Amino acid sequence: MLLRLLCGLLIAALTGCHAPMPSESPTPSHEPVRLKVATFNVSMEAGNYRAKGDPLDPNRLAQLLADGEHPQIRNIAEILQRVRPDIVLLNEFDYIADPAEGVEAFLRHYLKVSQNGRQPLDYPYYYVAPVNTGVPSPYDIDGDGVASGTGGDAWGFGHYPGQYGMVLLSRYPIDQDQVRTFRTFPWHRMPDAQPILNPDGSPFYDTDTWQGLRLSSKSHWDLPVQVGDRTVHILAAHPTPPVFDGPENRNGARNYDEIRLWADYLNNADYLVDDAGQRGGLAPDTRFVILGDYNASPTEGNSRPGAIDQLLNHPGVNATLRPESTGGALHSPDNPEARYHTAAWRAQVDYVLPSQYGFTPHRGAVFWPVEGLELARLVAGRGASSDHRLVWLELDLTGP
Repeated sequence: MLLRLLCGLLIAALTGCHAPMPSESPTPSHEPVRLKVATFNVSMEAGNYRAKGDPLDPNRLAQLLADGEHPQIRNIAEILQRVRPDIVLLNEFDYIADPAEGVEAFLRHYLKVSQNGRQPLDYPYYYVAPVNTGVPSPYDIDGDGVASGTGGDAWGFGHYPGQYGMVLLSRYPIDQDQVRTFRTFPWHRMPDAQPILNPDGSPFYDTDTWQGLRLSSKSHWDLPVQVGDRTVHILAAHPTPPVFDGPENRNGARNYDEIRLWADYLNNADYLVDDAGQRGGLAPDTRFVILGDYNASPTEGNSRPGAIDQLLNHPGVNATLRPESTGGALHSPDNPEARYHTAAWRAQVDYVLPSQYGFTPHRGAVFWPVEGLELARLVAGRGASSDHRLVWLELDLTGP
């Protein structure tokens, strides 16, 4: 830098021209940026750490985050250190109200510590907030005749508040003042919501229950991330699995409409009202990335027909680059869809979906090492890391 400065002064003295100083070098208004964005259902909920026969301890994750020694969480950290996403959504990371005992403990004791010789990883910015799972409701949501307030009668299925929560980690600042959440949005306000009917065609829910139900099983977050002078809206969610119900298929209906919420949000639907009372969705020509475990596949599984297609086929979404892996392909060698699978139970359910506007997809993959190779230890089972795989895309930012 000093040599460049002296050269500039010399040129100016000899020629009478003012050579550009280093600080005055022309800078493009929008520098090229390649962003690596990922989603990962990490199975970091207390039920995953309970030995058979032991009671469920809602504080178990906080205890394990305190010492940096748990092998499953260390493997999660190693996977993240290997892939090194700039922005990553972690599903099934129990909500812990005190960040020092939750997300910050994970960063301090696991990600900032080298795992198996990998370079430590830091995220200066994060977002965490309450979710519906395990939070008692006054209704008999599962229809068993008893309003227990927990399990299937919580606002979202869970045995304690915050089970199966979410965390977003980012290398770039999150505009906290502009965050929008839809945790309490009433399901009945969605026009033409999916029907939930008994086998005889009668409504499964009485009027009071239907009017009181929340749509989001965890929450829906719109998190504006500032990448230089451009904004990327991270749309994060984790819709309920479309199973574990009865012939009424209430979870299938909820899964479909939780996915639809984002499709309508992209259409700037006026009926949507967030938790702060703001109406509507995204404006046209807004850069976004949809992240999360959506528990729905375009070709397999038990979701209602067309559930995930609401996003995959949306005109504002660019789903042309479909992440894949050799490990997934070999896990189910007779299944032509296997290379796209993102879960050990053989389906594509985890998504990184960028907007058509403002991005050019560069490359992507599913982190699924081939069985028999050394790194396969990281995905040997839910106890090793998770029953899901990390999915990532590299995106080139374009335009203003």
